[in-house]
Amino acid sequence: MSNPAPAHTANTHNANGTAVITGASAGLGKVYADRLAKRGYDLVLVARRADRLDAIAAALRAQYGVAVRTVVADLGARDDLERVAADIGSDASVTVLVNNAGTSTFAPLGDTTAEQLAAMNDVNVAALVRLSQVIVPRFKARNRGTVINIGSVLGLFSFPGSAVYSGGKAYVNHFTRALQDEVAGTGVVVQLVAPSATATEIWDIAGVPVTNLQAGSVMTADACVDAALAGLDQGETVTFPSLENAALFAAYEQARAALVAAFSSGTPASRYGVGH
Repeated sequence: MSNPAPAHTANTHNANGTAVITGASAGLGKVYADRLAKRGYDLVLVARRADRLDAIAAALRAQYGVAVRTVVADLGARDDLERVAADIGSDASVTVLVNNAGTSTFAPLGDTTAEQLAAMNDVNVAALVRLSQVIVPRFKARNRGTVINIGSVLGLFSFPGSAVYSGGKAYVNHFTRALQDEVAGTGVVVQLVAPSATATEIWDIAGVPVTNLQAGSVMTADACVDAALAGLDQGETVTFPSLENAALFAAYEQARAALVAAFSSGTPASRYGVGH
């Protein structure tokens, strides 16, 4: 349940407006809360753990002097998701949405429980899509606003045990790119952030402790968010915090465009020996 708050009205005292951050009680969400508060945004922090949210909110109010409101919710539960959607949809001060909440289980599909599968699909995909659906039209109507969707490099590839997680992040990647096309030419910005291995609690949840990963391959949550925000400031629509050689992604995009163009034929490929 959200803590008591006055009816939502346009934010008249803060030109930046309000940033909504899901999964704000730890990891990337907690860092986004700090960085956006430092930039002068008021905050709405969404997560399941009330004690953590309250402590974070109190610290941010004290340090930065911004208004911070907390909403305790499990975005994997439909009623909670709809409550959050109604809450932020009625808050005219919202100018930023950070869809960060996520969960993971790395295991073969047959060893993944129905509950684990549902959690990944409901939190990683359905919640992100629903909150974007609520916010993006409002941002377009005002010709102002920023949506930051946290995807993953695992949206570009997979490995045994990542089928559900990688599939969900691929959805996030493509969904976000399509949203970028929808808001083209407006004052609305949609950024896809695709981290690689980052030191957050999600690894413990996934059943793969971060200490099992190769030394030097794991980024801190602080560094990841700082890089992502730097990418946003630089106008990047897709940000890979760990990618040193940006030309690699440019080449990937060129190859993808060429592949899409090559699909435009009503004739089966000659290698199939059909219709030739």
